[in-house]
Amino acid sequence: MFTFSRFNLSRQFLLACFFILLVGMIVIGTWVGWQIEIGVANRTAAITALYVDSFISPHLQSLAYTDKLNVEHLASLDALLTNTSLGQRIVTFKVWGSDGTILYSTNPALIGRKFPITAELAHAFAGEVQTEISDLTEPENEFERGQWSRLIETYAPVRKVGTSTVVAVSEFYQMTEDLEREVRAAQMRSWLVVSAATIAMYLLLTGLVGRASNTIVFQQSELRDKVAQLSTMLMQNEQLHNRVSRAAARTTALNERFLRRIAADLHDGPGQDLALALLRIDELAEVCAACMVPIVKRRAASDDFSTIQSALRTALADMRAILAGLRLPEIGKLSITETAERAVRDYERKTNAAVGLTVSDVPVEAPLSVKITLYRILQESLANGFRHADGAGQRVNIAGKEGQLIVEISDDGPGFKKRDVLADDHLGLVGMRERVEILGGTFELESAQNNGTLIRASLPLTLLEVDDE
Repeated sequence: MFTFSRFNLSRQFLLACFFILLVGMIVIGTWVGWQIEIGVANRTAAITALYVDSFISPHLQSLAYTDKLNVEHLASLDALLTNTSLGQRIVTFKVWGSDGTILYSTNPALIGRKFPITAELAHAFAGEVQTEISDLTEPENEFERGQWSRLIETYAPVRKVGTSTVVAVSEFYQMTEDLEREVRAAQMRSWLVVSAATIAMYLLLTGLVGRASNTIVFQQSELRDKVAQLSTMLMQNEQLHNRVSRAAARTTALNERFLRRIAADLHDGPGQDLALALLRIDELAEVCAACMVPIVKRRAASDDFSTIQSALRTALADMRAILAGLRLPEIGKLSITETAERAVRDYERKTNAAVGLTVSDVPVEAPLSVKITLYRILQESLANGFRHADGAGQRVNIAGKEGQLIVEISDDGPGFKKRDVLADDHLGLVGMRERVEILGGTFELESAQNNGTLIRASLPLTLLEVDDE
């Protein structure tokens, strides 16, 4: 079964052009042939009308004064139409009066009969030569219908000599064989011209479309190759992206493990050494206080021991504070809401400050790396707000939206110029930004003098699962 759509675009175009040009050729050829037929018929009739008029008109001048032809004029017309070359070219002849009466006819039975005036006859009485290839369907053609199927019918006005007055109309019929032969020859020439032009256009279109089609096919082939390469690269990029995402999530968890290990090492190493040194210094201070030395030296030694003891206590307190910041609470089994509440409670317990917390539309489960990053952001930003804004109006808003966890921490403090703090030496802000971006999230800081501070972070909730053991 023929299916047009099974061809490629170039063949579809050429096939459509072929049908369009073929139909156009047929229409144009037919129209040209019709015009040729009309033109040849009019030219033949006009020439014949002049020829007829030169022979017939002198015998019809009496009609300018009477509406009948006398016997002498009728005999003259019979002689002209039977014994001359004019009669050989004309198969039948009629003379019409202005009222539609046939004044003369080669068929005597029609003489004196009156018929309705047709449009062609009316135009002839108006001074125009009218010609058509007649199918002989008019009532006055009953004699002609019996012998011929088609004839060239011509109406020619007969004018009074020396004037433009039409006194009668001569109607004559000619055979169509010569006309049809001439029309066929002219139509054949026109068909050849139209066909040659159509073939030339089609060949030109074929060449142009063929070149364009080859270019398109070549470009499509290149495009398919590039698409295949891009698809391979996209697949590889997707795999690399997944590996980077897993590595980033693992890095977040590993960092916390390293911080926990550092805190443990500091606690079990330098921390214990400082505590032991402080204990031994206390014992030595008691022994030196009982030494048998001058009182001035005992006082000097006592002052030195006090300075050392104070320095050791301060160092031990600072180390414990650092250890508290390094150690992350066990949040692996906590939800996002519980993680946020834990961070806020730890901050409030340490600073005695109050923080407004709002959590909405967040999932229960989330990757560990997201919860770690959430805790650290809250820990750092709240501590910064307490340090620089005295904890004034601190608020935390957490919401889930389109696979993202939106975290906003704000305060009503004095604010600052962003260009003054967005530098590499502000490790707190830099650390928060890196923690967020390493997970593929976004980090924003908004602040202005006397207008508070807003930290906004967006964390993806669809990170690939990693082994955190």
